[in-house]
Amino acid sequence: MLDFFAIFSKGGIVLWCFQGAGVTESFAGPINALIRSVILQERSGNNSFTHNALNLKYKLDNEFELVFVVGFQKILTLTYVDKFIDDVQLHFRDRYKNELEQRGALKFLVNNFDFEDEFNILLREAEESSREKAPGRMRTFNQSEKSRKTVKSMIEKKGEDKSKEQSSKKNKPPPKEAEATGGAQVKTATPAVSQKPAENGNQGLTNEELERNRADFFRKQAAARGEKTGKSPKPQQPKKKSGRTWDLGGVSTKGLDYSETNGNSSPDNPEQEKEISSEPMIQVDSMKGELRAICCEDDEEEGDEEEKVVVADTSKKGAKKGGFGGMFGMFKGLVGSKSLTLEDMEPVLDKMREHLIAKNVAADIASQLCDSVAKKLEGKVMGTFTTVASTVKQALQDSLVQILQPKRRVDILRDVLEARSQNKPFVITFCGVNGVGKSTNLAKISYWLIENGFSVLIAACDTFRAGAVEQLRTHQRRLNSLHPPEKHGGRPMVQLYEKGYGKDAAGIAMEAISYARNQGFNVVLVDTAGRMQDNAPLMTALAKLIAVNVPDLVLFVGEALVGNEAVDQLVKFNQALADHSMSDKPRLIDGIVLTKFDTIDDKVGAAISMTYITGQPIVFVGTGQTYSDLRSLNAQAVVSALMKA
Repeated sequence: MLDFFAIFSKGGIVLWCFQGAGVTESFAGPINALIRSVILQERSGNNSFTHNALNLKYKLDNEFELVFVVGFQKILTLTYVDKFIDDVQLHFRDRYKNELEQRGALKFLVNNFDFEDEFNILLREAEESSREKAPGRMRTFNQSEKSRKTVKSMIEKKGEDKSKEQSSKKNKPPPKEAEATGGAQVKTATPAVSQKPAENGNQGLTNEELERNRADFFRKQAAARGEKTGKSPKPQQPKKKSGRTWDLGGVSTKGLDYSETNGNSSPDNPEQEKEISSEPMIQVDSMKGELRAICCEDDEEEGDEEEKVVVADTSKKGAKKGGFGGMFGMFKGLVGSKSLTLEDMEPVLDKMREHLIAKNVAADIASQLCDSVAKKLEGKVMGTFTTVASTVKQALQDSLVQILQPKRRVDILRDVLEARSQNKPFVITFCGVNGVGKSTNLAKISYWLIENGFSVLIAACDTFRAGAVEQLRTHQRRLNSLHPPEKHGGRPMVQLYEKGYGKDAAGIAMEAISYARNQGFNVVLVDTAGRMQDNAPLMTALAKLIAVNVPDLVLFVGEALVGNEAVDQLVKFNQALADHSMSDKPRLIDGIVLTKFDTIDDKVGAAISMTYITGQPIVFVGTGQTYSDLRSLNAQAVVSALMKA
């Protein structure tokens, strides 16, 4: 029934293994997949994992740093596996506890120990217990209580119900109005109104009285504001607007008063047009080489103060209960060399879960992270001078850093150089929902690439949104003005390939890639239309574009402002790409571009949610509105901002 059972240390040393009869494949592949996808990615909150046709159940022993894994076919429903793996763990610990404590896993591996007989006994008992709990037979009609009821009893019961209803109607208390009048029905007459009813809610006031009251009210309001009544205010002269000084360099010599121009803000004569077009450009920073990492303020002092407050609160409670304050109260929150249990960690994990949700981490992701930390620490022996709060916080911080660390490093500059050596362009496709900043960040990446000496072709494949092509054309002109063609042999560094609106996006992308190959462009950036994750026609068109053109990199552009919505977007985008793909192995999202990072302060939870749900790295981080506001992700800085109180 079981394909394999393995016991190995977290360092990767297999201590003991069992392989079922007739199983020829090695269990190394499924276990390595479990380590890469679950244990290293801090997803151990759920104790099951699926790999190809196998279903894996695992259990962590944090005291001895061991992992117990059992594998069986997915088509089988084995109800005894959870209890069986617990029994094997307890028996293995009890039998070899001294060896594990004294000599460790490396020396323990050398010993020739026999655990197979005990394992077979436990397996036989588990299988027999599952057979004993077979579903029982259904009762016959004669054994049921319904067979004992006669027709007469059922008729009498219905008659009793009717009599009860009639008696309840008779004994029903009279309404309150009837009670007040002794049960008699009394017709209440409305008293005659001596005064004439008020009109318009003014209680019968005359027009002269209303005008007088209104004038008194306005007079009091004017006196309260310190205004002088009876005089009209003096008209103020409109102020002349002065020139604007930009933060990133460059000063506008002209003011912002364009009253002399016509209504559409364009000059009346060509001399004014020439003057406006010759305004100094906004200066941007150089971006040669690797991108700078984002930096968030590290607030370790606040964390220390928070722990001190927790200790102080504990000491106060201890002083109230037993009269021990001061130094004795400080030791109340310490764990004295004992194994951690879920009861010890539950209050701290609840606070951590609320803290993560407040920092914009999706609620489901926050719960899964806390469950993973609980599984990681349960049964672990703590030091003498260690608090539960500090231990859980450090474990959660390590888990968050591990999640944000990419499984594979995306080095675009290296990949572009490799593609150029093969005489082909490097193709990047941008996708995402509406209004997240795909075109703007595409322009930022273009500026970064031309700063490093690569020529860029922008493919305008957003044939759905009005103004999308004009927006890209504006970016192209601005980028070429920052890097004039005269400095590059007369050839513009950025060109736009567009075919207008209403055309097939996949066909335009294919033509753009072919044009870039013939003209010797280094990079092709494909801009696609923004679409909601539940828009089936547009998602089908995106899947077709990716399947036909096979880009080197598919980047999902998402906002740093979203919380739970980020999970829904990424899950449905990947699912739609898989459903609408024409290949057996569908192409999913390869990386993430996180935009509007400068608007969220320390609520950086969207980075955790996006990386956790896809397992893909955050390649770029947008931090502003200029071309140089592009950064790479710094996992330590993000986690530091996330854990800040």
